[in-house]
Amino acid sequence: MTCNEILREMKRHANKANVAGMAQFGINPKGTLGLSMPFLRALAKRTGTDHVLAQRLWRSGIHEARILAALIDDPRRVTPAQMERWIKDFDSWDVCDQVCGNLFDRTPYARRKAAAWARKKPEYQRRAGFALMAALAWHDKEAKDQVFLGYLPVIARYAFDDRNFVKKAVNWALRNIGKRNRALNKAAIVCARRIAKQDSRAARWIAKDALRELTDPKTVARIKR
Repeated sequence: MTCNEILREMKRHANKANVAGMAQFGINPKGTLGLSMPFLRALAKRTGTDHVLAQRLWRSGIHEARILAALIDDPRRVTPAQMERWIKDFDSWDVCDQVCGNLFDRTPYARRKAAAWARKKPEYQRRAGFALMAALAWHDKEAKDQVFLGYLPVIARYAFDDRNFVKKAVNWALRNIGKRNRALNKAAIVCARRIAKQDSRAARWIAKDALRELTDPKTVARIKR
């Protein structure tokens, strides 16, 4: 399928009611067609992996086309320069999370970019850093504990950021790291307790929510297994 064919098919299935509903969940309605993830995943299967097509879809600026681009791009061909270009275009939390969790976390640059992006000031670029940490904790089975132990000071440092889509990603990263194994669970709990002492409403929320899950007997039992 060509880029134009895909875009035409996406536009035929556009749903304005869905766009309005998505906006209620903080998704930017600009350039959004209201397509579901099952629809996009089915389209990705038909399209197959295609790095060049992914670049064209991304340049269209259409919300769902950018999510599809992340689903079909080849992580082996993604460059650091592409990653930097794309995060500057992030204007919605779902695009950020889909790109980080379906593409960027599978590149050889992900571990370094996660820490670097967490230090960026723009909301969705900083979210990308923590979303990438969360995705790596879930998907990168080869990473050593030291990688994630190195993220914990960064998580603690930026726990003050009370922007909604940042603090939720900080929390997400902390919880995912703490659920990876027993050693990281203990380290994440220590980190959360330190965060709880910060003079910040966002930090206290992050710590309280993370500790609730990380110390839950069911979570601990699952980690031990």
